Amino acid sequence: MSLLNKVVRFFAVPDDPELVRAQARALSRQVPLLYAMLLANTLILAGTHLDVAPPLLSAYIPSALSLLGIARLLYWWRGRHRVMDAISARRMLTSMIWVAAGLAIGFTAWSMALFPYGDAYRQSHVAFYMAITAIGCMFCLMHVRGAALMVGACVLIPFAIFFATSGHSTLAAIAINMVLVVIALVVILLGNYRDFSALVASRSAMSQKQEETQRLSDANDRLANVDELTGLPNRRSFQRRLTEMLAEATAQGKTIAVARLNLDSFKSVNDIFGQITGDLVLADVASRINALRRPTTFLARLGSDDFALILTEPTDQASLQACGNVLTAAMRPSFEMKLGTVRLSASAGFAASMPGDTAEMLYDRADYVTWAAKREARGDAKVFSDRDAHDLSRVRRMEHALHTADLDAEIYILFQPQFDIALNRTTGFEVLARWRSPTLGEVSPGEFIPLAERTGMISKVTQTVLSKALEVSERLPKPLRLSVNLSAHDIGSTTAVETIVALVEKAGTPCRIDFEITETAVMRDMNQASNALLALLSLGSRIALDDFGTGHSSLTHVQKLPLDRIKVDRSFVAEVCTDPASRAIIKTTVDLCRNLGISCVFEGIENEEQLDALLGLGGTVMQGYLFGRPMAEEQALEHLTGERKDWGAARSHIYSTAS
Repeated sequence: MSLLNKVVRFFAVPDDPELVRAQARALSRQVPLLYAMLLANTLILAGTHLDVAPPLLSAYIPSALSLLGIARLLYWWRGRHRVMDAISARRMLTSMIWVAAGLAIGFTAWSMALFPYGDAYRQSHVAFYMAITAIGCMFCLMHVRGAALMVGACVLIPFAIFFATSGHSTLAAIAINMVLVVIALVVILLGNYRDFSALVASRSAMSQKQEETQRLSDANDRLANVDELTGLPNRRSFQRRLTEMLAEATAQGKTIAVARLNLDSFKSVNDIFGQITGDLVLADVASRINALRRPTTFLARLGSDDFALILTEPTDQASLQACGNVLTAAMRPSFEMKLGTVRLSASAGFAASMPGDTAEMLYDRADYVTWAAKREARGDAKVFSDRDAHDLSRVRRMEHALHTADLDAEIYILFQPQFDIALNRTTGFEVLARWRSPTLGEVSPGEFIPLAERTGMISKVTQTVLSKALEVSERLPKPLRLSVNLSAHDIGSTTAVETIVALVEKAGTPCRIDFEITETAVMRDMNQASNALLALLSLGSRIALDDFGTGHSSLTHVQKLPLDRIKVDRSFVAEVCTDPASRAIIKTTVDLCRNLGISCVFEGIENEEQLDALLGLGGTVMQGYLFGRPMAEEQALEHLTGERKDWGAARSHIYSTAS
């Protein structure tokens, strides 16, 4: 960079926008003082020369300069509180540098023109005026380095030359003093300017840091309170808002209602179309609900495919049911996605607040009635009723009893035979869990198994059942195998799988335990499910896919999972004699299993008409009340001893024809 460029940059306005704005703010406070001082000093000097100098120098020129100064003073005074952006501030500072240079030159020229008139006192006054006014102006302009130095240069250079060459030693001494003072002043001014620039930079950095901190705080607050996918409030916001709205309603003697809406079988969407499409569907669901809600209704996404609403009055049962019908109906139209058409339904549960409710109690009722809706009225809405209150009370008692249960003492197992027509004998038993609670008595598996799954207790139940099955397997005839059901929690948890493997390995070899899984269990995470099943296969176990045909993408699961057996759901068996579609599905499944080299088991066979139909379609392995109800270990052993040896002979012609 050339010397000239360095000098120009030294006098120019800096590039830093924050520094430019700070200079403009400081200058707007100090320039009015500069012009006031300049006007006062000029009028006083002109007044001392009125009777000795020509009117042009003593009156007209100072009047013109004073009017210019007054105009600039008023301009700055009016804009002293003005907030300027960096561009306007830069424009103003640049103009100030040139105005300062022009005024300095103008007042200096007038002062020197006035110097020859008057006696030594008046001449000394001129020198004093030029020196003190220049120093004062430089101080007022100290935050704008270019303007201050411009004033110093435009005054000092002519001043020093003029008085040093005047021929008067006193005036020459004044010139030298002036140069020394201005040099010292420039050093101080440059130091103050550096400090001012550093202070502005420090404040700017601090401000940026504060802005970044605030931005991060806002982002954290958003992450903590807003669902990123849908933009709705999240579970945390919902819980806080529910507490607030319930307190307000209670104080006003009003009621509110909570609704929970859950998509039915949503996991199949991710499994079939992928998570990206699943996320788009969830966003669309949020939009549909949001379009229907009233302005006073609070909507949140609790997580996954769960949404919740807080509704103000009316909260009577009829109004809530009507609201639920509208919400669930809005979910039935298909979702048109790039990868295909997605069809869903949603189940919803509504509960109105009662006196003495807490937010947890109110949500608990809505949560329970949603679960009841999925079980009893899938795809529709259900409002919490007195019957639900009774059922909820029982469920909570069951939850408490299950959490405090001695599972080894209270859980027992029954056995249902699986009969192979081709081998003419029972080849194994399905192990069925039963719970006899000391406080509740006999609890149906249809109640406690779903409850155990919802409360996370199912893995402990599975491990208890497996331990008991391993004990029994040692006492059964060698060829027989036992089938134990695994839940989605068992398959989806590496810890649970490791515990199951450890239990089987501890029991010794050979392993005579087979494991039955449902399609729902593997839909959550296909990779995890596949790894879990491979670990179980390494024990010598076999894997059966239970309830085949009732889930989604069954063929995908058959293709990807290491299966040994498929169990056809009882719903197809129940209609095999009356429904051609069921017969076609069963025939296709039998052929599929034969082609894949795996066995096929039919559940729920209750009469011989069903058996005849299944044999005609090629079925061989049967399970159902026709072959034996669930029985205790002693009964199972007796069943094997007294098994009908002529069963195969009676059916041999049917089986041979089917084969």
